[in-house]
Amino acid sequence: MLDPIRAKARIIGVTAACFVGGVLLASGMEWTAGSQATTLFQQAPAASEVQPIAELSESFISIAESVTPAVVSIRTERAARPASQGDVPEPFRRFFQPPDQEPQQAGGTGFIISEDGYILTNNHVVADADAIDVVTMDRREYDAELVGRDPTTDVAVIRIQGGSLPTVRVGDPADTRVGEWVLAVGNPLGLDFTVTAGIVSAKDRSIQIISRSIEDETLQALAVESFIQTDAAINPGNSGGPLVNIRGEVIGMNTAIASNTGLSAGYGFAVPIDLARHVAEDLIRYGRWRRAVLGVSINPVFVEDAEVFDLPSIGGAVVQGFSQQNTPAEGAGLRMGDVIVAVNGSPVSQVNALQRMIASHRPGDHVELDLIRYGEPVTLDVELIESDQRPITTANSGPAEPSRTNDSRLGILVAPLTRERANALGYSAPGGIVIEDFDPTSPLGDRLNARGWKIVSIDGEPVSDVSQYERVIGSKQPGAVVSLLLEGPGEPQRIVNVRLRE
Repeated sequence: MLDPIRAKARIIGVTAACFVGGVLLASGMEWTAGSQATTLFQQAPAASEVQPIAELSESFISIAESVTPAVVSIRTERAARPASQGDVPEPFRRFFQPPDQEPQQAGGTGFIISEDGYILTNNHVVADADAIDVVTMDRREYDAELVGRDPTTDVAVIRIQGGSLPTVRVGDPADTRVGEWVLAVGNPLGLDFTVTAGIVSAKDRSIQIISRSIEDETLQALAVESFIQTDAAINPGNSGGPLVNIRGEVIGMNTAIASNTGLSAGYGFAVPIDLARHVAEDLIRYGRWRRAVLGVSINPVFVEDAEVFDLPSIGGAVVQGFSQQNTPAEGAGLRMGDVIVAVNGSPVSQVNALQRMIASHRPGDHVELDLIRYGEPVTLDVELIESDQRPITTANSGPAEPSRTNDSRLGILVAPLTRERANALGYSAPGGIVIEDFDPTSPLGDRLNARGWKIVSIDGEPVSDVSQYERVIGSKQPGAVVSLLLEGPGEPQRIVNVRLRE
């Protein structure tokens, strides 16, 4: 008779043996892999695998730490006006952020270029501002004064009173190549001292934003647009901030974006720093940009031009004529129909590249032009002249006439003493130059009410017209003491010695 307990034990043993055998068989055939625990966290990659990325990241960190202390936040205020935004040129309105309240307030960015407080920014950031405030990264606040501005390049200089301030290092945009890493630093959308990264997307880019922002048609043709294009995020508030290369050098000043929404769409544009620096130096020294020009009118090169002029490639700038008679360029042998293909050995790809190259020099400089004259190569040495068109350069001064000059170092506006001015001021005859307006806080304004006084000489050197005045005062070093011989209507001559602003 079968023992039930032994029978159950035998059945359980056989079943267990079959189960174990099945598990062993399944394991050998890898049927149980899906039943293993899922690995949620992978081990970190080897250091050698991520070393290039880690080094790039460290470079970005070092650049941000070295550049950001020299970047400032700019806040401007305008008194209440009938048109809430009409004073801001239309192309810039999308990224120039005026809030709804009155008086108008707006924001932007700048960066310190000298230890004694000169700051580079965009013209459209400070244009027509009644008050300019600057905040540094360490949260110190300053009142800033406008030194000068130039709408044809969208460059402006302001100044704060300080010493031993951190400054940026400047690079050479000519050495910059498309595809290089760059960082943009600024104060976008109210987010102070923000750093974004991208690459140089293009060079010598023109989007006609500056020329469209200038109301004076005679000045629109003088607009210089040869932007560095980048995909680093640039938004409202970034205007005036630095564009920095991987070596920590500023190569451009962020100026504009191309966007249907007013926010970053991957297309930002920066004024090359060599041009911005050149304009800034003139604004500091003369109160305006003394722009160098060839004195010619030029056009782009089209396919048909390349065929007619027998060009090796479609590039350069075609000379269409001369802006005035007897220019040095014409005297040097430049002709209508010549195609300028290089300046001082640097290739000219298009018209705006030529404008930038020439604008980076000073009046009186000589440049070597490489030309193609109906298939024949020609090289000419040409002296540059100063443009006779002068845009607005100082706050609320209105359009500047070619016959006037605004001297920020003395704080005066000088104009010819015409017959109309002579009659209005009480002079018996016209002739010479007169102080048309002045800054009461300037060195001369501290000494007398200078409006209406004639400037007879500077340091004993007669000045009979505005050009002589510019030449004489321009030869003086910042901080130097100059001796002015002044004459007022019905007043005896007097000598006033003043120190130029630095």
